[in-house]
Amino acid sequence: MIAQLKESFDVATICSVFDVHRSSFRYWYDKDKLIPPEQVKAEVMVKAIFTESGGSAGSRTVATIATTREVPLSRYRAGKIMKKFDLKSCQQPKHAYKRGGNERLDIPNHLDRQFAVVVPNQAWCGDVTYIWQGNRWCYLAVVMDLFSRKVIGWTMSHSPDTTLTAKALIMAFESRGRPKGVMFHSDQGCHYTSKKYRQLLWRYQIKQSMSRRGNCWDNAPMERFFRSFKSEWMPTVGYKSFYEAKSAVVNYITGYYSKVRPHRYNGELTPDESERRYWKTYKLVANIT
Repeated sequence: MIAQLKESFDVATICSVFDVHRSSFRYWYDKDKLIPPEQVKAEVMVKAIFTESGGSAGSRTVATIATTREVPLSRYRAGKIMKKFDLKSCQQPKHAYKRGGNERLDIPNHLDRQFAVVVPNQAWCGDVTYIWQGNRWCYLAVVMDLFSRKVIGWTMSHSPDTTLTAKALIMAFESRGRPKGVMFHSDQGCHYTSKKYRQLLWRYQIKQSMSRRGNCWDNAPMERFFRSFKSEWMPTVGYKSFYEAKSAVVNYITGYYSKVRPHRYNGELTPDESERRYWKTYKLVANIT
């Protein structure tokens, strides 16, 4: 159509009618209309990663994952593609935290916010959060290894009691090969201070550490994990059933969070990849010595 117009009318007349500069018209007309294959590949990759993340990944995360999948993208190019397709990441609103209180005298804060751990099974942390399912709350207890921020134990139930947290700890202890010399850090919830739970820690020879009362920053990695799960994965209205909630938690922990989602603390590596590289280096050093 434009070619016909160009043959029928003078370019200057066309540009004056549409209030367009002649140089702009010629640039647009002479520009190659074909989309480069690299651009198509990048756009497909961005949309696939965004869908895989459940609509939660931002431009930085999308760019990192795409680059690891051999489609190099900068944060700004990924953001431009996301804007083109109206892909908006969900963001958690800011929360005003209250100042925390004192620590327990019988269970001090041994960890003292030393979250940078250099070897696996040196320091674990745990916490409990609530999830809406059907017409009631269910509760999720998690144990995380601070070395790679990998979730190594978890369980769900309708009661936030010691049995819940104990099962998560048992799973972590068994899955990690019953390690020795571990420190476990948590808040001062009754399911962590109970006699039954403390006896379990004693049996496993795990040193217990506790945050100051009401101070979420003393257990920041665990709080960050729950925030990521609820903002990235969990629907705002919760789940229809306990089974659906449990399935979503397992898929997030063992799938997206551990294998796909890059973590800034790990140098943009996933928890699984961070641990894989550590054990590969560890075995290499062991063989040399």
